[in-house]
Amino acid sequence: MATTTLAPKTAKQDDRERQPPPLFNGDHLTRAEFERRYAAQPHLKKAELIEGVVYVPSPVHLDKHSKPHSRIVGWLFNYAAVTPGADFGDNATVRLDLENEAQPDAFLRIHEAFGGQSRRDEDDYLEGPPELIVEVAASSAAYDLHEKLRVYRRNGVQEYLVLLAYEQETRWFQLVEGEYQLMQPDKDGVLSSQIFPGLHFNSELFWADDLAGLLKVLQAGLATSEHQAFVAELQARLPE
Repeated sequence: MATTTLAPKTAKQDDRERQPPPLFNGDHLTRAEFERRYAAQPHLKKAELIEGVVYVPSPVHLDKHSKPHSRIVGWLFNYAAVTPGADFGDNATVRLDLENEAQPDAFLRIHEAFGGQSRRDEDDYLEGPPELIVEVAASSAAYDLHEKLRVYRRNGVQEYLVLLAYEQETRWFQLVEGEYQLMQPDKDGVLSSQIFPGLHFNSELFWADDLAGLLKVLQAGLATSEHQAFVAELQARLPE
């Protein structure tokens, strides 16, 4: 009886077997496999696993993403700078559960040392939900207002701020008894965080790119007694 001799593997075949497949939009993966493939693609700057499905965003537009993204990070920076115990980040990996690993545009959290609900893990990722997440979405049809919203709600993200670039609208949700409720501005058009007292935002000024006006609104919030009381509360949480 004739035997079949298998040809030796080529170096290229060995490389293909050792190298994880690339990430593609729509891949269904476990979180462990998602992280393995993501780590093997250092050129890839952003990918997310939402409900076990991979999302790889398109190249970033200037007016539809980069500018609102940079403005909102600056807004968070100014708040965190005068709120000891508040910690913010930009495009960090957030491990939420076994099927969801997001990379939000920005977040504001209470640092774990001050009693926050998220923490930096041994891989230098964020484990658990930050108190506030901000996403810049292309439009209201984007997954930020659908699949991702449901994931953030289920995992206990207390506030979710979505900036809709196409419509130039702002939607700020607060988690109330397990459901997201849309927050409403006051008579001056100011939206105010319930989790981070003093974090005030004016949507009209933001979309008009009136940075000085936006900062003035925030500074007014930082001057309130509510913000001062929040800072004192955070300081009191520190272990002696």
